Amino acid sequence: MSRNADVDVDVIVVGGGPVGLAAAIEARLGGLTVAVVEPRADAIDKACGEGIMPGAVPALARLGVVPSGHPLRGVGYRSPRARVDHRFRGPGGLGVRRTVLSAALAERAEGLGVHRVTARVDSLEQDRAGVSAGGVRGRYLLGADGLHSTIRSLIGVEVPSPSRQPTDTRRFGFRRHFAVAPWSDLIEVHFTRDVEVYVTPVADDLVGIAVLGPAGTDFAAAVASVPEVADRIADAQPASTLRGAGPFQQRTTRRSWGRVMLVGDASGYVDAITGEGIRIGLAQGRAAIASIAEGRPGHYERAWREATRDFRVLTSGLVALATSPARGAIVPVSAAVPRAFGAIVERLAR
Repeated sequence: MSRNADVDVDVIVVGGGPVGLAAAIEARLGGLTVAVVEPRADAIDKACGEGIMPGAVPALARLGVVPSGHPLRGVGYRSPRARVDHRFRGPGGLGVRRTVLSAALAERAEGLGVHRVTARVDSLEQDRAGVSAGGVRGRYLLGADGLHSTIRSLIGVEVPSPSRQPTDTRRFGFRRHFAVAPWSDLIEVHFTRDVEVYVTPVADDLVGIAVLGPAGTDFAAAVASVPEVADRIADAQPASTLRGAGPFQQRTTRRSWGRVMLVGDASGYVDAITGEGIRIGLAQGRAAIASIAEGRPGHYERAWREATRDFRVLTSGLVALATSPARGAIVPVSAAVPRAFGAIVERLAR
């Protein structure tokens, strides 16, 4: 229980995905009491590339979380016209099944005494002393409830998508696993005319394939359009159901309102094209908890901007290219200037 008799806990975390659980662990390591409010009891799965970048691996280890997975040694871009590989200069990343990551984080959180509340939050109340949501009252609340965050909507910081656009530029993601031994220790990104097909090894006998593209993208057709991938999984059995997510771009006017702070995808999102979701979410959670611990929650806005600046700038630029007539030049140009390509990968990965 919290030291303040007026509240149940110091921090309420709404959302029991990886970012929410990591923030809860962060809070407990800092001596704060925490309740995670989440309607789903099992480890949460979602459509994502499942590649943990090198910078996120030690960030998880600092929290006491070392999930099992498959080593990732770099990133490779592929297209019919060119290819380029960059191997990470330092320690590599890790391909981890999302359910495995969620389970590892949940076990660590439980071991630290994080309280779990099975409930759905559809309203909240806050005053000068605290916030109430999901039947719990806390001094602060972290909204970590994902891409289509209810908390973001409840505090009124969501920027609605334009109702009229000359073309539909929204992007979506789909993911499925196949029971086959990985053929590479790289994250492969195959660029076709309209979509990107990601291949991530997540175990010694399992690969995840994700497809990112516009509305109406057909997963099977997209994979079939990349013979290099389609041939590899031709005889492999699907090992999971097809999952989808999107639209990706979510904008916010600010990341906090009073005693409520947004972390992870709930705080605003650009695109999954660089695979940086977990690393950025961990950094945001750490910054939010530090702001609470220091008694300066207003500082979170600046910390959020600092933690996400490179991601927002580089991802926005790459998405702009990927949705423009210059899309076909992304891989050939990257292959022509491999040092520049490597520098961008390293900057995003750390």
